[in-house]
Amino acid sequence: MSWTGWVAGWVTGVALGQSPATLEAVRLHRPNAAALARAELSACEAAKCPDAGRLGLLAGTLVLSDGDAALARDLLARHAAPPPLEAFHAFYLGQARFYAGDPDGAAKDFEKALEKASPALAVRARARLGEALLEAHRPKDAAPVLESAAAAQPTAELLFQRATTRAATGNAAGLRADLKTVALRFPTHPYADEALERLAALKPAVKLTLPEHLQRARGFLSDGAPGRAQEELESAEKRSLVKGAPAQAQVALLRAQVLFARGKPDEAEKALAVARKGPPAIAAEAALVVARRALRSDDNVKARALMVALDKAYPSQAAGEEGAFFAAWLDMQGGRFEASAKAFADYEKRYKSSRRRDEAMWYRALAHLRLEQYPQARQALDALVTAYPKTSLAPQARYWMARADELSGGKKDAVGPAYEAVIASAPASFYALLATERLLELGRSPPAAFPQPPKQLTLPRPPELELAVALTRTGLFRDAADEVQSRVSGLRTADQALPFAHALLQLGEFGHAHGVAARHLWGRAFGAKAPDALAAFYPRAFAKAVEAEATRQSLDPFLVWAIMRRESAFRPEVMSAADARGLMQIIPPTATEIATKMAEPAPAPADLFAPERNIRYGAWYLAQLMKRFAHPALAAAAYNAGPKAAVRWTNERGSLPLDLFVESIPYKETRGYVKQVLADLYLYHRFYEKDGAQARLAMTVPAPSADGVTF
Repeated sequence: MSWTGWVAGWVTGVALGQSPATLEAVRLHRPNAAALARAELSACEAAKCPDAGRLGLLAGTLVLSDGDAALARDLLARHAAPPPLEAFHAFYLGQARFYAGDPDGAAKDFEKALEKASPALAVRARARLGEALLEAHRPKDAAPVLESAAAAQPTAELLFQRATTRAATGNAAGLRADLKTVALRFPTHPYADEALERLAALKPAVKLTLPEHLQRARGFLSDGAPGRAQEELESAEKRSLVKGAPAQAQVALLRAQVLFARGKPDEAEKALAVARKGPPAIAAEAALVVARRALRSDDNVKARALMVALDKAYPSQAAGEEGAFFAAWLDMQGGRFEASAKAFADYEKRYKSSRRRDEAMWYRALAHLRLEQYPQARQALDALVTAYPKTSLAPQARYWMARADELSGGKKDAVGPAYEAVIASAPASFYALLATERLLELGRSPPAAFPQPPKQLTLPRPPELELAVALTRTGLFRDAADEVQSRVSGLRTADQALPFAHALLQLGEFGHAHGVAARHLWGRAFGAKAPDALAAFYPRAFAKAVEAEATRQSLDPFLVWAIMRRESAFRPEVMSAADARGLMQIIPPTATEIATKMAEPAPAPADLFAPERNIRYGAWYLAQLMKRFAHPALAAAAYNAGPKAAVRWTNERGSLPLDLFVESIPYKETRGYVKQVLADLYLYHRFYEKDGAQARLAMTVPAPSADGVTF
């Protein structure tokens, strides 16, 4: 979780020594942040202002992060620590002394930090104390500190340092264990190679086994270093560890994955051919790799043939089970609904213990729905909820049971209560929204999903948050985030969590509040339907910016909040593996395109963490999607999967009613995304709009415009 921080200063009305510009530069990691902080410190010192200690702490930590340890030491030593930040001041002064070449002085500072450290800081200070003592050639003093630190936080650094102290204190078994853990668990860390060298230098030398070489190779592959993974496999072969057909097949399978990652498909195919000659378990996995690649390439004809072959060749292997499932699913995608229904029914019988059996039952029902075989669909859905009453698929199964009854000619008095039950049991779901629309079509008044709208409480701030607020006012946002995370992890009950969540809402920390609610207030919000818990799940986060940009773009502001909730859970500084950034999860190239269309300079990637700018770009983009697609379901699909995919799906399936259209979106991620965005959108309307209960979801899919946004 990330602490937006700067919001807190204005919310609490506290005068800050740092200017808003400096705090914003710090929060966004801009290159001029340290210079701004030093300039404000100098001005404060000249005016003899009371904030010099806080300004010096920020300036010192920023200069330290820029690599000038000696200057950081001088800046931090010039002023006393501002209460209650004495422990943090000592910690960062210790950091500066350590990197300036004074480990003994650093150790004293870290010991001082530990005297008043919060639990979150204590973990870090103890680790650095051990490192400083080790650097000061005091391994016996460092040993107990590092034993404790590495047990609490087994990072590569601490394990490696603990290994050094264990060597100095005669703990040979512990030394070997730590070095091997570093080498195997953290293969891409710089200490991993050094750990291997030290293992090889022991007497007797410790050498890796084949399984350990394979573990390191998999680690390199998952960390994006396929070249190193290949070197690891070659090392095992040079040591003559790859003996016998099973081992050769196992290595060949992993080598194929490495070669695919390195962009060498021809060589990878040769390796797969070797793997497919191995034992059934390895051969099946090799065949599955080929089938999955065909599936990802959208070559559905080839993928289906490969999946069918998997099922036939390896029915007792997990790969064979997966082949059977996806062969049936590909029949569904190809419009062969009779074949799909039959294949899924066969799957249910043959793989009764499968983790996907409930999903197979759902897809069989969907195939019958597409064939308009409503009694058969109803029967499959009833079997699903009977066999798996707690499955996450239960809300959609119950909705479609009611819908199948209605389409079969069921009477209003019988169908209506079934829709009402969906709303009562899953009030925040897409299916509650659909059930509401179906009841209105039947001329029945739907029950309110939630009797009362969210209600934010004004409560005294828990004392556990005061340190995080003080850190925020100083600009130490990362430390504030650690403190909040530490306090959140200590919450155990809803009664503890509720005042904590509302204090975070008051501070403008919507992402933290949502995180607390998701962990501890789920039952209170969606079971008891308590308005105080709902407030943390559905805040009008960054309301001023959202409403201003929505007005500027003639866009529904509730759609912005629904997308924001799904994309980032209201966390401004979150970044995905695909480099999507900020509240609306915008990737830098898309931001550049948007800025160009808005006649603005292209933003720096870090600027996308600024809430106002991220909301401005996201609102513009959403407005363009709504202009092109004219329906929030299609706009959400395009936001997640891209406009090209949304156009393709609309052209292929746009004649379906909305509920079936959404169920037929082929990408599982996008399908779930659209459902949640639509549910949240209409909940926001009903919670916060004067006539929000009258907001209707169009149940037909409009044709997209040929023109409009394409990126």
